[in-house]
Amino acid sequence: MHAVTDETTTVMPKTLNVKPTVEWFSAALIIVLCVWILHSFLQALLAACVTAIASWPLYTRFSSALPWRSTRSTTTLIFTFIMTVFVLAPMVFAFGALVTEAQALLLEIAAADKRGIAAPGWLANLPLIGPWVAARWQSQLAYPGALLSWTQRTDPAALLGWAQSLGQFMVRHAFIIGFTILLLFFLYQEGESLAEGFRRVLRRSIGDRAEGYVDLATRAVRASVNSMLVVGLFDGFAAGIGYAIAGVPHAAVWAAIIGLLALVPFLAYAAVAALTLQLAITTAATPPLLSFGLGCFILFCGDKIVRPVVAREGIRLRFVWVLMGCLGGFEALGLIGLVIGPVVLTLARELWEQRVRDLALGDVMDPTSRPPAI
Repeated sequence: MHAVTDETTTVMPKTLNVKPTVEWFSAALIIVLCVWILHSFLQALLAACVTAIASWPLYTRFSSALPWRSTRSTTTLIFTFIMTVFVLAPMVFAFGALVTEAQALLLEIAAADKRGIAAPGWLANLPLIGPWVAARWQSQLAYPGALLSWTQRTDPAALLGWAQSLGQFMVRHAFIIGFTILLLFFLYQEGESLAEGFRRVLRRSIGDRAEGYVDLATRAVRASVNSMLVVGLFDGFAAGIGYAIAGVPHAAVWAAIIGLLALVPFLAYAAVAALTLQLAITTAATPPLLSFGLGCFILFCGDKIVRPVVAREGIRLRFVWVLMGCLGGFEALGLIGLVIGPVVLTLARELWEQRVRDLALGDVMDPTSRPPAI
């Protein structure tokens, strides 16, 4: 009896240790396979999750405001349509306006090239580089057909490759947008059960701190989205008012373009530069340097003042970390990375501070564990 008991006590722990290992390995293998299969849909999934988290309070209010006869699927379908129009309509309008302005600018450049593009009078007055740039402009662009001769040197194969890349870019993003809308409809329907299951798994894995991390991530996502929207609206309205007062042609169109591109840090400066180039070529009444300075000032205020004020409650990071999170996330994940990047850095900061607090509490509870003073 004793021999059997001893053998059982020595064998059973080994059996119990093997089973969790096999389960963890199987779960990890399944997760890796799922990520491998769904990696093409990662951007669509992240975009749908971010949109659902940011708009969930609006969705709950919308659901409660509808008549009781409306089914859940009908409510979800209507709200998904509203969110799709709200997000895509400004982008489509701004993209169409940008294409129209670019076409008009190219036509004006082509017409000016037939008679030679003279250097603007203000160019030579720029400090330091003004005379050199004016001289180069006069030698390269002032004679008729200068730009046409430059375009004839372009490799047709390079233009074809660029066109193919642009087509692939458009098709891929249309694919991402379509699946984002489909996933958003699913998340609105199953969001509550998915969130509860996610919280339960985190509580079982990392303990009671899971609730704090989930709440922090939720606030960070909403603060990041709100800051992007507010900055875009601020830059668009401010640019529209400022350019209208300054007498810039098509001020409302350029304001819409700048407001959309302001979602990505520093990208709206390209629109300001394009407007400055157009004013310089067309010799409009508005001085090009005035429009350039006004646009840069508006974008500076939006990035350095408006964005930190709106996002400070959810993203407790300094501007340099928010900027690096936005740009790094944009490089890794595209447009949705503008939200994911700062959220990840916010969670990393919270984990670091929690670890420092735990170590400080351990030093207070056990003074012998402190390192010796130097």
